[in-house]
Amino acid sequence: MPDLLIELFSEEIPARMQSRARADLKRLITDGLVEAGLTYGSAGVFSTPRRLTLTVEGLSANSPTLREERKGPRVDAPEKAIEGFLRSTGLTRDQLETRDDKKGQVYFATVEKPGRPAAEIVAEVLDAAIRNFPWPKSMRWGAGSIRWVRPLHSILCILSDESGASVVPLTIDGITANGSTRGHRFMSPDAFSVSNFEDYATRLRRAHVMLGMAEREAAIRQEAESLAFARGWEIVSDEGLLSEVAGLVEWPVPLMGVIEERFLDLPPEVLQTSMKEHQKFFSARNPKTGRIEGFVTVANIATEDDGATILAGNQRVLAARLSDAAFFWENDLRMAKAGMEVWAEGLKSVTFQSKLGSQADRVQRIAALAREIAPLVGADSDQAEEAAKLAKLDLRSEMVGEFPELQGIMGRYYARAAGHADAVADAVRDHYSPLGPSDAVPAAPVSVAVALADKIDMLTGFWAIDEKPTGSKDPFALRRAALGVIRLILTNNENFSLLDPIRDCLGYHDYSFELRRHLEHPNDGVLEKILAQGAASWRREATDPDVIDLLTFLHDRLKVHLRDQGIRHDIIDAVLAQPGNDDLVPVVNRATALNGMLATEDGQNLTQGLKRAGNILSQAEQQDGVEYSFGADVKFAETDAERALFSALDQAEPAISDAVKREDFPAAMTAIAALRMPIDAFFEAVQVNTDAQIVRRNRLNLLSRIREAGRQIADFTRIEG
Repeated sequence: MPDLLIELFSEEIPARMQSRARADLKRLITDGLVEAGLTYGSAGVFSTPRRLTLTVEGLSANSPTLREERKGPRVDAPEKAIEGFLRSTGLTRDQLETRDDKKGQVYFATVEKPGRPAAEIVAEVLDAAIRNFPWPKSMRWGAGSIRWVRPLHSILCILSDESGASVVPLTIDGITANGSTRGHRFMSPDAFSVSNFEDYATRLRRAHVMLGMAEREAAIRQEAESLAFARGWEIVSDEGLLSEVAGLVEWPVPLMGVIEERFLDLPPEVLQTSMKEHQKFFSARNPKTGRIEGFVTVANIATEDDGATILAGNQRVLAARLSDAAFFWENDLRMAKAGMEVWAEGLKSVTFQSKLGSQADRVQRIAALAREIAPLVGADSDQAEEAAKLAKLDLRSEMVGEFPELQGIMGRYYARAAGHADAVADAVRDHYSPLGPSDAVPAAPVSVAVALADKIDMLTGFWAIDEKPTGSKDPFALRRAALGVIRLILTNNENFSLLDPIRDCLGYHDYSFELRRHLEHPNDGVLEKILAQGAASWRREATDPDVIDLLTFLHDRLKVHLRDQGIRHDIIDAVLAQPGNDDLVPVVNRATALNGMLATEDGQNLTQGLKRAGNILSQAEQQDGVEYSFGADVKFAETDAERALFSALDQAEPAISDAVKREDFPAAMTAIAALRMPIDAFFEAVQVNTDAQIVRRNRLNLLSRIREAGRQIADFTRIEG
């Protein structure tokens, strides 16, 4: 079985596109080979800035010969029908076979498709892959018709086995496949031939090309850490930057530089962001001072002066960049120390969303909501409101204008420079968090209050204007905001109802809409009345459709969050069906405890007993047209099993109720688990629907006590199995 080697050699492929390109090349080629009838053992794909490479081992030499039998028209069918059948099969009439059928004699054709050599199939598949490659952005060049991410220079395509290598015959837009490639653009630019993948990888390395992305990443990481260690520094970890830089070089040569003393007082986040975004430098921190004092740049060439010229050029560019950053920093600090009023005024001209007003409007809503949430999370209301009013001001700063990713981070520095308390300044920094499922969650009470207010305002605002996520579309990242609310509450174990802030914030939006409408179109007396009422009077009702729909949306995100933690979906549904599902902490604690109980055999058996009781009771209530919910009396019990169940319920019911009130759900599970044996014994010994009506009603009312005991914890009818 031959091995296949393909290399598509071009101008530099953007680093951000290489990972997807590797996956697409492997998918297009291997799927095409398989569809054409070839099999293979394994496939590997590689990329450098100038090449995409695929190796396929154990490829079958030919596709199999296929025989297909087709049923045709009857022998006495019209001549045109027979001729059409012959054309579709490519046969003549004397090659057809006549067979008896239930409707008479019928023509049958046996069509044989001979196998094809692998080289022919590879040429077709590679041609189609190149012409239809799904680059996010592509270009044409010269007079050719194909599109590629950058001009495509050559195609290496060979099949190799024990007898040697052969070039697959293929020409695309004047580019003819061959068996050669080139090494590093500057250090080894000459072409050389290869005989198989092992020879290809070995000779590329000699030609100063590291083929594997992981190999280049490891080389960069190891050398950068060694250079930093020699100076007593440490490299600030940045896996995204490491992956990007490894996609920019074929022969990585890390070089260590030092930041000029005049820039060391800049915030470390500014230094790190400026070097990363503008020059793809890794930051080096001095652990003794905590400052960013150096950097590592990765060259794509080894030079005779050991990179001194490259490093000097990088130092000059860095100095210019950091001079700009220092200018922004000094101007922003002066503005912050003067009180930040200019920035606050500037937010009035920054539109948040056309229907939701400016960033200044949003700040007012967040401040009001943060003040309301503060006591619920143990924060100082004044500090929460103060932090909310400062949270968006750095959007008007020059530094955030240059580096938007520093919003919040710079706000903390400016708030501290303006003399605000650390808790307030930290809340300014933290209020965007968490930004994703792996982002850290703020723990300080003021930070939690402002972060919750920010995200709840975002959610309620877009709910108020009916801009909700649909399907996979979520242009305003509302799912991320909902997950942020959930993680803030659960991580900090915050017990409070979400209904109140949702209702209030929707009311704030209604008030804002009405206020803006009457400001734009004044009506005598109406505006004054609206202002006199104030936002508090616009609070939505708990039954309002938007309130219910937004809470349901939060529940849906909670389900995803809990499923990722191994809690079954039916258990989550059973718990959310209970009253009080707007307080997420007890919901999650209840679901966690129930999930643990149902993992045991006793828990599974108890669930079956509770569901059986509920089903029998529901059927009887539907049949009789009454509700059996009270009046069970032990004096009507006829069996020991009934009396034992009465006794077990008398003990379990108050224990469950007390545990639920204390939100001690493991204790509640222990209490209800004590009913497992009495319920099993009851159903084994007792016929509920007996002919004696008094006894039947008593037993149904006893089942009602079982159902209500379970309902204190969850709706067990929703649990599967």
